[in-house]
Amino acid sequence: MTTPPPHIEIDGVPAADPALLATLLSGFGHFTAMQVRDGRVRGYGLHVDRLDRSTRELFGPGIDGEHVRGLLAGALRTAGLRDATARVYVFGGDRGGVRLVVTVRAPATAPATAQRLRSVEYWRPAPHIKHLGGFGQAYHAEAAQRDGYDEALLTSRDGEIAEGAVTNIAFWDGTSVIWPSAPCLTGITMALLEPRLESVRRRVTLADLPRMRAAFVTNSRGISPVGGIDAVEFAVDEELMGRVYAAYESVPWESL
Repeated sequence: MTTPPPHIEIDGVPAADPALLATLLSGFGHFTAMQVRDGRVRGYGLHVDRLDRSTRELFGPGIDGEHVRGLLAGALRTAGLRDATARVYVFGGDRGGVRLVVTVRAPATAPATAQRLRSVEYWRPAPHIKHLGGFGQAYHAEAAQRDGYDEALLTSRDGEIAEGAVTNIAFWDGTSVIWPSAPCLTGITMALLEPRLESVRRRVTLADLPRMRAAFVTNSRGISPVGGIDAVEFAVDEELMGRVYAAYESVPWESL
């Protein structure tokens, strides 16, 4: 016997496709986010690789990068956008397949102002996956913002730093760019920058912060300097940030 789809209403109005809405509300899936400019994306191949890797881990089959490219291009055409913030979500489908959902909206950029971070004791589950259901980091990020900070910094019980709530973080000790080696999501911007800078990965704790000279955060919107973490202040190192921005600008754009 075929199980009928659930009956779902939104503000008293029945959903047009209850089966699809039930899938979207499941909270089990993953996604990637990107900035599109003139119909092009930096690191598109990395986005596809991450989508494919996570889809295989969560659902079994992989995905076709050209199919994703076509979905993105079609959504941009329908929305009449050449510049946009785009996301591709992957959910489990019927008979072992997957369902892809694409959203496009106005483009966004990273803040140019120095960001202030508050450390919290929290690490994301399965941090290598850009998964849905991120209540934990959203909770801590919102609480930090209510208290005047820009972002939450996720740490272990003993103060080991992993990542921001929605960012990766890197430090500058005067010699090398240091990415924390704790389990985290390797964001696409981080993955693009890491080989283009004098980068290392190593353990970083809150106790190490006074010995760092500068820091910056990255995510799908770009790169921002860090002005402070808790009570530790950082001066914006203009020379460092110039190198970081230049490295990012050197990444070629890929057409959708």
